[in-house]
Amino acid sequence: MGISRLLEKALLVGVFFMPAIWVSGAQAFCPAPASLPVAQVQRVVDGDTLRLSDGRSVRMIGLNTPETGKKGQSAEPFAEAAKRRLQALVDESGGQIGLRVGQQGKDHYGRTLANVYDRKGANLEVQLLSEGLGYLVAVAPNVALVDCQQVAERAARQAQLGVWRDPPVQPSTRLSKSGFAIVSGQVKSVQPPRDAEPVRSIDTAFWPVVWRWVAGCSRFRHLSVKSNPVPIDSSGWPVLLGLCILRILGGPSVPQ
Repeated sequence: MGISRLLEKALLVGVFFMPAIWVSGAQAFCPAPASLPVAQVQRVVDGDTLRLSDGRSVRMIGLNTPETGKKGQSAEPFAEAAKRRLQALVDESGGQIGLRVGQQGKDHYGRTLANVYDRKGANLEVQLLSEGLGYLVAVAPNVALVDCQQVAERAARQAQLGVWRDPPVQPSTRLSKSGFAIVSGQVKSVQPPRDAEPVRSIDTAFWPVVWRWVAGCSRFRHLSVKSNPVPIDSSGWPVLLGLCILRILGGPSVPQ
């Protein structure tokens, strides 16, 4: 069964489709490549970041977990649970992980961007997403696993696990700070923040994935695919459309 067919079946079956089956299906479409470089984990920084024994920091592609408490601030709900779960997955893998480095290999902090696998070839982002311990964040060009990650997140959302226990969606008009947020609203225009670096277009291979998400959302059907797709920079600004809601990855709120 192809990934598109799996998604169609998911829409029909909904909450009665057991999470374990979702995860199995998602993992089937996120297989580890035949040969992956293996790295030793020194420590788990948080739910989506690892420090390796060779000194590299790895930011897991496609996964955004709640923020742990820093500089005297309280941790966000499920932040510590995500960190503990990632630690357990790393421990189960003997502290060794396989890395599939993204097309964009580093972020602006110098961290290595990679999909992470355990010794058995299971994708750790999919595992955490399926348990509701983080959100899917698809940022071109690192979108090789976006379909199976979407299946995993939908499983948690349908089962109201973790971060989806209480709906995290908020009206775009209530955004009060930059950072990751999931908001509802209509897109009237898309623009980068004033201090952003020059933007580039979404990779043309990724645009159909974004459009497939949009097509099923009635409030977004006024949008059309044009020759110049939605602009987006390497940090994920300004907006990606998914699951009939908007995902804002920093900067000002959606223009109203």
